Amino acid sequence: MKSSYSFFTNANRTPQTQPIPGRQTDMVQGRSGGYQFKIDLWQQLRRCLLLGTAQGSFYANKYELTDEFVNVVTQAVTIDPGRAAKEIVYASNGHAINNSAPLFALVLLSMGDTPAAKQAFQEIFLKVVRTGSHFYEWLNYTRSLRGFGKLIRTCGQTWLANPDATALAYQLLKYQQRHGYTHRDALRLFHVKPETPEHQALYQWATQGWNTVPETPPSAALAQIWWYERVKRDPSLTLEAIRQGRLTHEMIAPVGQMDQHAWQLLFQDMPMGALLRNLGSLTHLEVLQPHKHKNLKHLAERLQSKKQLRKARIHPIDILKALKTYQSGGKLGRSQKIWQPIPRVLDILETALERCFDVVQPTGKTFLHAVDVSGSMSYYTVSSVGLTCCEIATTLALATAKAERNYIIRGFATDFRDLKITARDSFSSALTKASSQNFGGTDAAVAYDWAIRHRVQVDVFCFWTDCESWAGKSHPSQRLADYRRQVNPQAKAVYITLAPYKVSLVDPQDPYSWDFSGFDPAMPKAIQMIAASV
Repeated sequence: MKSSYSFFTNANRTPQTQPIPGRQTDMVQGRSGGYQFKIDLWQQLRRCLLLGTAQGSFYANKYELTDEFVNVVTQAVTIDPGRAAKEIVYASNGHAINNSAPLFALVLLSMGDTPAAKQAFQEIFLKVVRTGSHFYEWLNYTRSLRGFGKLIRTCGQTWLANPDATALAYQLLKYQQRHGYTHRDALRLFHVKPETPEHQALYQWATQGWNTVPETPPSAALAQIWWYERVKRDPSLTLEAIRQGRLTHEMIAPVGQMDQHAWQLLFQDMPMGALLRNLGSLTHLEVLQPHKHKNLKHLAERLQSKKQLRKARIHPIDILKALKTYQSGGKLGRSQKIWQPIPRVLDILETALERCFDVVQPTGKTFLHAVDVSGSMSYYTVSSVGLTCCEIATTLALATAKAERNYIIRGFATDFRDLKITARDSFSSALTKASSQNFGGTDAAVAYDWAIRHRVQVDVFCFWTDCESWAGKSHPSQRLADYRRQVNPQAKAVYITLAPYKVSLVDPQDPYSWDFSGFDPAMPKAIQMIAASV
């Protein structure tokens, strides 16, 4: 019989369905059956805020995940309401997919028992509740979870009594009803007293409307409302109202004559979010056409400006959603229109998506991007057009790779696959390559197995995953230790978790492994900074 010492060399390998010996207290069994490391309360809070829990996932439905979200926020508010408030503001400020999870958490913060929690809620209220849509979504959650006490009435009055009457009029006109509320409901609920004649006139319009339209605007603050009321009675004034009254698409569309000329005028100053949502309509109405170079140039200048993207708090997912919707020609999304996608518009969106991420100069380090392409990653969707977790993971990995010169992008399930994705790929082509690979179980350790077997020098391993690794013969942290012993002792690992679970593949005792969460546009820059650190 041939002697073998594999019993010794493989002694540090533990199937992922079992906890690592001696580390049982640090680990917990995930929903997939595999054991991963626990994360602390604040890590889980950030995950829930950045990712949201309203969509559910492959391993847990939305009710289970949201119940965990409530428990996490409640605990965080009890322990340190100020820190919880800072996390809510961070997520709300363009880092979360949308503002719904921060608004939901804001209500839970207001339910804290301590004076510190109440104060923290008041301090961040206007930083999170910025628009009329936010205001009514917050009201909806508040009504369901806690009711309207003195604290809520004070904040509601503060929002509705915005001293900038022009800005308040803009919000009240743009969002006349949302989430089962109208302005009349809100003003009667909070008993807001007008501080100026402009506020008095504005509240009167919001609750009673106008029986007649005066010949001239009652004040500068009510100019947009005056134009809206005129168009409501005479739609032939649509173009004049857009041109002189600067009415937005949301204001004018319900009452105006929305022909090509109207859309052309709206296009010139359309807010960034609305512009992304209406690219299909603009193409259908021939405002955007291959031969209309001036309009295409204007579109590029708007969507490819990093400054404007940041100012409008445009999240990369917003652009990715617009790209996928526009590319479909009307087959995806809520639009009733169909259109022939214009290649130039697709190119503009591709560039906009790349510029929406925050990056620094190339570090010169070598990155291995391991994208989870297992079956569970194709189940979890984060938008109305069905963006899967795998598609978004691929987008993030490619954005990071485009910022560097030395990289490898591969996919892992129970094997480690060549996705044939390079930085020359467009985001669209990369999505197609990754999406065709979604099957099988999950074993994150195979990335290290491959790198050891081929003696690949990697400075930073980047895993884009839902973190439910269960199918391997050894834990990723064990194989990372093997890689460091056999190939590169200085190798670092970053795990970006793309589902709001409470587990991590990062060994908390490893100072050169990091756990990040969500589809944060700052992620590529953070990874580059880790790579460059000593």
